Amino acid sequence: MKIPFEFEPMLILGWMSAMLLAGVFIRARIRFFQNYLIPSCLIGGVLGLVLESCGVIRFPSEGWETFAYHLFNISFISVGLTAGSAAEEKARTDKGYFKGAFWMCLTMTSSFGLQAALGGLLVILCGLLGSELFPTFGFLVPMGFEEGPGQALSFGKVWEGAGFEHGATIGLTFAAAGFLFSFFVGVPLANWGLRKGLATHGGGSLSPEFIKGVYSKDKKGGPAGNLTTHSANIDTLAFHVALIGVVYALTYGFTLLLSKVVATFAPDVAAMLWGFFFFFGLSIAFLVKTGVQKSGAGHLLDGGVQRRLTGWSVDYLIVATIMAIQLVVVWKFIVPIAAMALACGAVTTLLTVYLGRRLWSYNLERMVAIYGVVTGTVSSGLLLLRIVDPEFKTPVAVEIGIMNLFMVPVVLGSGILVNAPLWWGWSLGLTVLVFTGLLAAALILLKTLKMVGPAKL
Repeated sequence: MKIPFEFEPMLILGWMSAMLLAGVFIRARIRFFQNYLIPSCLIGGVLGLVLESCGVIRFPSEGWETFAYHLFNISFISVGLTAGSAAEEKARTDKGYFKGAFWMCLTMTSSFGLQAALGGLLVILCGLLGSELFPTFGFLVPMGFEEGPGQALSFGKVWEGAGFEHGATIGLTFAAAGFLFSFFVGVPLANWGLRKGLATHGGGSLSPEFIKGVYSKDKKGGPAGNLTTHSANIDTLAFHVALIGVVYALTYGFTLLLSKVVATFAPDVAAMLWGFFFFFGLSIAFLVKTGVQKSGAGHLLDGGVQRRLTGWSVDYLIVATIMAIQLVVVWKFIVPIAAMALACGAVTTLLTVYLGRRLWSYNLERMVAIYGVVTGTVSSGLLLLRIVDPEFKTPVAVEIGIMNLFMVPVVLGSGILVNAPLWWGWSLGLTVLVFTGLLAAALILLKTLKMVGPAKL
């Protein structure tokens, strides 16, 4: 019987939903996952990957990759549309917040330079040992660790068009490895700080709801957002989703036009512009949000609702990311993947601890928060921060939000630099040297601005 409609996308969405719900159940029941604060999306993604390997779930990897790519773009667009909280708006004029957020930005920059340089060096070493890898293979480590699964997927997929076989899967694998460091190293690091009494406000115990990941029937969390439109006209959630859809369409049109223009003189670069879709979307979202606010309709934008949409896209993104991994491909490249992931994870840990110990204040809080960010996502950083600062009494949570503004040029610049061997014909050695310079520049700036001092922890 011929089914008159295409159901594969909705069935993929259904399986992702099932895995996410399974992750919620497992996190709520099994102590091991509670101890390391493993999020349901990561649990569900791994479970889905196992079921795929056993043949229970049968969809081509391209389906999962497509969802991951679009969800990644949606998450950035949603961030761009989010109205800042009162605390964040105040922080923009507060020098204390500014300094903390800038420290995080420079730490992330130094971490990216370190990971990229080390990844590139290991590719060169593999070549000397007779195992030739694609020039940008090692650059997928910082893309996966620091900029997240969506970015690693985007660039890996685009590089496949340039001859990088299985680039998307390898990028997603590095992103998954980053999450492992984030929780299996980050959580013990946070707990170590608590045992040493290093938390500014004493840490305190985490609530059962935070540990299990769900609220009890007798206790509910705060409101998800506020209604800004009347339901008799349009649902508030539908209004905010509509804004995302409009920005997505505008971004598609802009990227398509730009790629056609660039294709007239640089076809290879034109194809890779689709890897920057998230950045274009973020920029256009900022412009749309500003336009709405300037028009006097800013009150229709609710930060709470928009943050829920961002959270939704990230949760599903991580599930899709893990389920898009092809274990056959991972096994084929297991040695370089394992070597790069372990080496970069170890040096990132050492760098973060070194800088975190030498802060002027909130050493433990800032250290564990940024560690979660440079190995996972912003959400990972906030989860680790909650261990040492359960009620967010320190300014670190707000600093993370402000940090994202400082990181915009860094994200764009790093996205350009990792493409240097393909766009401009740079040698891998030269590119590694530039990333080493980026690391050095960030560290020098930290020292010059007196953000690195004697060890306090």
